[in-house]
Amino acid sequence: MKFSTPNRYSHTAIFLHWLIALMIVTNFGLGLTMVELDLSPQKLKFFSWHKWMGMTIFLLVCLRVLWRLGHPAPPLPAGMPAWQAKAAHASHVLLYVLMFVIPLSGWTYSSAAGKTVVYLSLIPLPDLVQADKALAETLKLVHISLNFTLAGLVLLHVAAAWKHHLMDRDDVLTHMLPFLSKK
Repeated sequence: MKFSTPNRYSHTAIFLHWLIALMIVTNFGLGLTMVELDLSPQKLKFFSWHKWMGMTIFLLVCLRVLWRLGHPAPPLPAGMPAWQAKAAHASHVLLYVLMFVIPLSGWTYSSAAGKTVVYLSLIPLPDLVQADKALAETLKLVHISLNFTLAGLVLLHVAAAWKHHLMDRDDVLTHMLPFLSKK
């Protein structure tokens, strides 16, 4: 495996970034779709897939954090204003926090709703809380709110990356999309 260079992330970090991003977008869409369906076997299947994907995202984010501990991020562009560097750091921390907390909030919501999460229809996960209808309603709102917060932050993340590429003309976007590099 190729390790990160001063100007980009490693192949592993890039792969995990895009895999997790694709799964988050897919699972967000699945979540929006499934809640609109009438109760049916299809809806129940979608809920299972949503839970499986959420737990897989959680595991991949754990792997990504472990990888990152041994493979630091490329440096920010020289001359970047301090407020932008702080905003970039804060938004990355918040992205990671949300990628951890959202699957846990969904798992906790399922537990409170009395629905045990069975990962890939094979591994029953322990209930995190006892069934409690009022708590389930609160956790449902928390889970939804966290997901929309993540969606907004992802849009901001994408906009910032393109701003760096198109307006600032620096190499921030090429850290994750090396084929865009002019070098």
